[in-house]
Formats: sequence, structure tokens, C-alpha cells
Amino acid sequence: MYMVICQDDGGSAAVTQRATLLQAHLAHVEANMAHYAVAGPLLDEAGRVTGSLLILDVATLAEAEAVMAGDPYSHAPIWRSVTYARFRGVAGNWVGGAAWKRA
Repeated sequence: MYMVICQDDGGSAAVTQRATLLQAHLAHVEANMAHYAVAGPLLDEAGRVTGSLLILDVATLAEAEAVMAGDPYSHAPIWRSVTYARFRGVAGNWVGGAAWKRA
């Protein structure tokens, strides 16, 4: 799995582009749903979108980058930075509790 953190540019162009490309972005997500463990917007305390967080169910960085490259948001002036990191869920409700106790 890979975690992808996308931080918005913060300017009005990012807000406009998010709204303009929302349906195309959602269509991309739906078409690639098998690759998404969970995904959604990052919000500030006022509820404004500040970026995106995605946990992609892929084996390699190249696969994660390919999923992201197909997203219309990736080609618009929305994100000022995109960070990839390998991720392994080992605790929490989404992974069925404590993974180390299932061995």
C-alpha cells in the first residue's frame, strides 16, 4: 500500500479548478476503485479543503504514481505538493484491530 498526501496550492485557482474538475476526478476514482483503500479531502478547522489523502492498495510506487497520473486533479494547478510513502496498516478498526495479535 501507498499513502499519498496532496497539499493544495491554497490560491483561488486551486478552489476553482477543484470545482471545475470534480466530476472528472470522481469518474477517475470510480474507474479505479479497486486501487483505493480509502481516500478523501483534507480539511482545515473551518471545513475548507486543504488537500487530499489517499491510501492506495498497490504494490509499487510506480503503480501509485500511475493511479495518480490518471487523476485530472494531477494535471491542474491544485496541488502544490504530492508526497508518496509506503504504508502498512497494523492497528485500528479498518484493519480489524491489532494485526500483531492475529499471527
